[in-house]
Amino acid sequence: MDLYEHQGKDLFERHGIPLAERGVAETPEDARRIAEQLGGRTAVKAQVQIGGRGKGGGVVLTQSPEEAEEAARRILEGGFQGMPVTSVLVEKLVDLAEQFYVAISLDRSSGAYLAIASAEGGVDIEEVARERPDALRRLRIDPLAGVHAYQTRWLAGHFHPDARAGAEDVLRRMYNVLVDADASLVEINPLVLLKDGSVLALDSKVTVDDNALFRHPDLAELESTFPRDPVEARARAAGLQYVKLDGEVGIIGNGAGLVMSTLDVVQQAGASAANFLDIGGGASAESMATSLEVILSDPSVRVVLINIFGGITRCDVVAEGILAALARVEPSVSLVVRLDGTNAEEGRRILAEADHPRIVPAETMLEAAKIAASLAREAA
Repeated sequence: MDLYEHQGKDLFERHGIPLAERGVAETPEDARRIAEQLGGRTAVKAQVQIGGRGKGGGVVLTQSPEEAEEAARRILEGGFQGMPVTSVLVEKLVDLAEQFYVAISLDRSSGAYLAIASAEGGVDIEEVARERPDALRRLRIDPLAGVHAYQTRWLAGHFHPDARAGAEDVLRRMYNVLVDADASLVEINPLVLLKDGSVLALDSKVTVDDNALFRHPDLAELESTFPRDPVEARARAAGLQYVKLDGEVGIIGNGAGLVMSTLDVVQQAGASAANFLDIGGGASAESMATSLEVILSDPSVRVVLINIFGGITRCDVVAEGILAALARVEPSVSLVVRLDGTNAEEGRRILAEADHPRIVPAETMLEAAKIAASLAREAA
């Protein structure tokens, strides 16, 4: 779960990371009032879960409360890169001397945390890494040992001398944020040295592990503040693992690994998946009907591929669930069904005897993907 900037900064504040004075506005009038309280000169920032705000007009530097009000109105009414914006962060402008980049993320490949620091902050860090890799310092942190002073000292060692002590302290506190919030990423771009010698975090990017939200009810409550696709919201409410994709073949499978493999095989067959939907360990009539309703509500879906491997749930039970679901949901597209595993032959027999006009049986996953891809092309 990606937090908005102001939510990440609230976490930073709890852990003692220094920040500029700020306020959150949901109306242009609120932005003007906050700007007045902050002395007039402010940065008005769109609160969205995507990057590129500086280049795309999502951050506006204003010199008066009137300008802050107008900037907030434009952002709140116009959105940012096609996404709705319901709030803006109004932050006091500060006098910068230097800008830096610091981040700590979870590195699953090594089973450790990866800390990155660069003396070139406030810019596209990917571009810096590509064109000037020596400008970044990287260091792995053992989660059992935690972060040590010599590590933060080395990471900030190429920063401006006046910023090193403050940056080291911020890095230690960022690590605490990462661990305490069960985050997979804590990033500040830029971390700045002010002309008065102090160090501040002018931005925040925090990604929290969704699977750990049960341990953080305060963070779990923030989910309601994020825009959510109505189809994804419906799937989530039904306990389904659903992710919207850009293709035309709707996918239903049981087990994340099987669904991922199905996406790959559909791609290999010359089509693209419209979604990832893991129905879980069972495939009851209720869960299958809900899954079909979710997928068929996506207008881009031209065909549905149901790929089930019977294990704990037998394929004959799955077949009966599919037929029961079709009694509730009238599909407008074909359903390619591949059953394998426990009682697969019985499940196929049940579907064959039902002779439903929308069901297209397939023996193997590759055959099912090829049929689905062909039907999707025909429906285009």
